[in-house]
Amino acid sequence: MAMKKLVVLAAVSALAFTVVTGCAGSTNSSGSPSAAAPNKSVDAKSDGIVDVEVWGTNIGYKPITKGSKTYEFFKEKLGVGVIHPYVEWNGGTNYLNQLNLKIASGEMPDLFLPYGGIENNLAKNGAIADLTDLLPKYAPNVWQNIPQDVWNIVKANDPTGQGKIYYIPNIVDYGRYGGMIRQDWLDKLGLPMPKTQEEYVKVLEAFRDKDPNGNGQKDELPTGGRQEARWMDHLFAMYGVAMFEGYPDWDLYDGKLTYSAVTPNMKAALEFTAKLYKDGLMDKESLLNDKAKWDGKVTANKAGNYFHWVEQIPLYLDGLQKNSSVKGQFSVLPIPEVPGYKGFYTWKRRMDPQWVVKNTKDQAKLMATLKLLDNVYDKKNFKDLYLGVEGMHYTMKDGKAVKLPDDKSTQENVGIFNTSSSLATLEFTTDLIKSTASADTMWEADQAVKGMQEAQKYAKVIAGDGMPASVYDGFPDINNRTLYIEYATKIITGQYPIGKFDEFVDKWNKSGGEEVTKRAREWYAKVKK
Repeated sequence: MAMKKLVVLAAVSALAFTVVTGCAGSTNSSGSPSAAAPNKSVDAKSDGIVDVEVWGTNIGYKPITKGSKTYEFFKEKLGVGVIHPYVEWNGGTNYLNQLNLKIASGEMPDLFLPYGGIENNLAKNGAIADLTDLLPKYAPNVWQNIPQDVWNIVKANDPTGQGKIYYIPNIVDYGRYGGMIRQDWLDKLGLPMPKTQEEYVKVLEAFRDKDPNGNGQKDELPTGGRQEARWMDHLFAMYGVAMFEGYPDWDLYDGKLTYSAVTPNMKAALEFTAKLYKDGLMDKESLLNDKAKWDGKVTANKAGNYFHWVEQIPLYLDGLQKNSSVKGQFSVLPIPEVPGYKGFYTWKRRMDPQWVVKNTKDQAKLMATLKLLDNVYDKKNFKDLYLGVEGMHYTMKDGKAVKLPDDKSTQENVGIFNTSSSLATLEFTTDLIKSTASADTMWEADQAVKGMQEAQKYAKVIAGDGMPASVYDGFPDINNRTLYIEYATKIITGQYPIGKFDEFVDKWNKSGGEEVTKRAREWYAKVKK
C-alpha cells in the first residue's frame, strides 16, 4: 500500500487535541508494509546495528544520543541503537503536543508511546504497523509474556474492526497506586492512622495547625494535587469513584457500566473536596500545580498527603532528604471509611497502549524495532534494564549492583524501558527494589516494599479496564474531559455550588455522553463473554 503524506492537525492545548489523517488505499491490504515479508537480507538476530528513534515518558532525565553511554548500553544489551530525544512529559500534555507536531512534519518516531487515543486514527490510516503476525514471529517475548486474554482485548479494540493488533498494552499485575501520608508527622503529633473520613479530616486539621514539619512557619499543605483535578485520587477513592491519575473512568454503578464522572459518587466526592479546599485543608494551588511544582512541595517537606505510584516512594524520600535534610517516612493511607460508600484505589491491569510501531517500507528499520521490543520484553533483561549504566545509574559495592541516587542532571533516561518490568509479579518487583538498594538507601527501599504490599489491600480492578479510546470517536471533548474539568475545578474552588453538578451531568449526556455510554456498554458486553 502506498501511503500518502500523513497530515495531523494538533490543537495544542492542555485540554484538547484533534488528530486528522489522510491516507490512500486499504489499511489492511496484503500489500501493507507492516504485513510485507521482511527483506531476506535483514536478519532480526543480525549483529548489524540499526538505530531506532524511541519516544516515551521522560520526567526530566537527559536524552539518549548516538554514542552516549546509555546508547552503547542498549546497543550491547538489546542489539539495537536507541535514539531517545528529550521531550518533557509534564503530565502527558507537552509530550502529546510535541508528538503531534513530529507526526505532522512527516517524522514519526519508529517506536513510541501513543497518548490520548491517537493510535486509533493512526491505525485507521495505516500510519502504524499491523503487529498481528509480526509479534509471534519476530518478537515472541512480547507475544508470550502478555496473557492471551489481554491480546483478545487488544483485538477487540481494533479501530478498523478487523480484530488486528496495533498496539502493545501496558500490563500491571499489582495495585500500583495509593495516597501516601507522612507517618513521621502522625507520630510527631501523636495521631493514629485515620480509618474514617472524620478521622482523616482531623489529621488534615492537625497538619495545618500544629507545625508538624517543625519550621515554625505553619506552611504545611495537608494534602493537594495538580491541574485539572488530577493526582488527588485519594479524595475520590473513599467514595468509590473510579479514577485513574485524575481521569474519571468506567466501573459498575447500580449494576451498569457507567462513567464515574456523572455518578452520585462523584458528586459527593466533589462536595467533600470543595469543603477541604474552603477550609484550607488542601493546597490552594492544587488546580494550578504542574508535576514539577507539586512534587517540589512534597519534597520541600510541606505536603502531608499526596497521591502517586507507591513504588516511587524512594524518589520522593531522596528528594525530601536532598531538599530539606529530612529523613521522612511515608505510609499508604488506608481508604477512609465513608458511610454508604465502598472505597478503593483504582487498578487497571490492562492499561493503556504502551507502544506502537511506525508503518514503514524500510524493512531493516522494522526488523530492528521488533528486535528491540523482543529483547526489552525478555525477562532475562529486566534487572539490567532496571539498573542501567554502571557509573551513571548504579555502582558495584562489595560485589553487589547498587542503584545510585536519582540525579536528573547527569542520568540519561534508561527508565524508558523499565515499563517492561511491570509484567513481573509484585514479589519480583519488590525483590528487585531491595536487591539493588545500598545500605544507605535500604530504609527507602523498605518503605517502598512495605507500601506496595499494603496498597494491595485497597486496589480494585475496574470494569472499564482495557476499554478502547474509540468509544469516544467523534466526541473529543468528552475524551479530553473538557466539561468535567470545567465543572470539577469550579466546584472545588467554590466558584460553582455543588448543585451545578446536575447541570454538568445533563450537558455531558446531551453533548455525546449518552452515545459514548451506549458504545462503552456494548464493548463491555462483548469482552465480558
